[in-house]
Amino acid sequence: MDSKKSRREDARFAMKKGFYTIMSAQFFSSLADNALFIAAVELLRPLDATGSQRASLVPMFALFYVLLAPLVGAFADSRPKGQVMLISNAIKVLGCLLMLAGLHPLLAFAVVGLGAAAYSPAKYGILTELLPPSQLVKANGWIEGLTIASIILGVLVGGQLVGPHLSPYLLALNLPGVHQPAEAALAVLVLVYGVAAAFNLRIPRTDAPLQPMHNPFALVQDFRQCNRRLWKDKLGQISLATTTLFWGVSGNLRYIVLAWAAAALGYSVTQASNLVGVVAVGTAIGALVASWSMQLDKAVKVIPLGIGMGLLILLLNVIDNVWLAAPFLVLLGALGGFLVVPMNALLQHRGHNLMGAGRSIAVQNFNEQACILGLGLLYASLTHFGLSAFAAISAFGLVVACIMELIRRWHASNLRWHPAEVERLLQIARSDPGH
Repeated sequence: MDSKKSRREDARFAMKKGFYTIMSAQFFSSLADNALFIAAVELLRPLDATGSQRASLVPMFALFYVLLAPLVGAFADSRPKGQVMLISNAIKVLGCLLMLAGLHPLLAFAVVGLGAAAYSPAKYGILTELLPPSQLVKANGWIEGLTIASIILGVLVGGQLVGPHLSPYLLALNLPGVHQPAEAALAVLVLVYGVAAAFNLRIPRTDAPLQPMHNPFALVQDFRQCNRRLWKDKLGQISLATTTLFWGVSGNLRYIVLAWAAAALGYSVTQASNLVGVVAVGTAIGALVASWSMQLDKAVKVIPLGIGMGLLILLLNVIDNVWLAAPFLVLLGALGGFLVVPMNALLQHRGHNLMGAGRSIAVQNFNEQACILGLGLLYASLTHFGLSAFAAISAFGLVVACIMELIRRWHASNLRWHPAEVERLLQIARSDPGH
């Protein structure tokens, strides 16, 4: 009996140790991704007079998320998740080394995005294999919290690595192929990805059976059907549209804040990276407040906040001092965080009921990254055709506000023409024991 009790305690300890190993791997990999974005912006600066190439970094990172969305989930299920995460980190390191070797930063950053696209389903999928259902909400909370922390710390680290205080010490090491601050930052980030890979090697193998990769055409067809099913659901379509737009805005806001800080405040990349971190702090605050105060069946009531986000982006053009900018960016981030948490919960709820959690996440990732890609290309095109940073920001904010107003009208139309169906779905949400 004592030996059985001891084995159960050892199993619990092994599970906990494996969970924190996953969290550590995710933290360092995400930190390096965000620091690399800052280094790539700095590396492109002398090559990019209009700013359109720097703005294109965001959509290039999202490119493989969109192109490979039907396949990466199946790849993650075909082999141990720790191995998938290790392969994904190796692809990120390859992208970093290609950038250091002189490949155009946009192309190299797309390679890093390929690694990130393969990494995403593995990091979420292993949680369901390693932990009991009762711990999944807490585990996802840890992942989201650490992701926000890695975004904040990553942009700060990236800013410092290319900044005037730290880069001279890195350049003094005389590393081969390193001649400017951004290249020195790349060399350091290869090591950070290496730390993440070391944690990948320690991720335990679970007992979950591996699923063979099926015919890619069959996978694409199944993915297309799942995508259509979620877009036809009267609550799923609204929550998917809202979260898709939010992440499209959030993904591009990193560069928009950098461009605005340079134009309005005369900030360098190092100084502007601090303000990107401020937005992430606001997002964390808004998400925390929403998790305390919002209920699943009330999620659609936050839609007007999305319109407010678009209009607030317009106000960036009249702020010209950091003492106004910092609290303003916290507010902008907080609105987004308060918007996305209940809508994301509603989307997961509908996706789970319609097709299962794994396929729902794949559909969600595809739509969100497609929006990042589309909005990023829009902003890059505006700057390419000669619009100033202020004019491009105005156009971007107006597009966001108008799309959110269309989503609001879409939901109002559902309430008007399909009231019984919407009420039935809301009743299911009210009765969900997890909400």
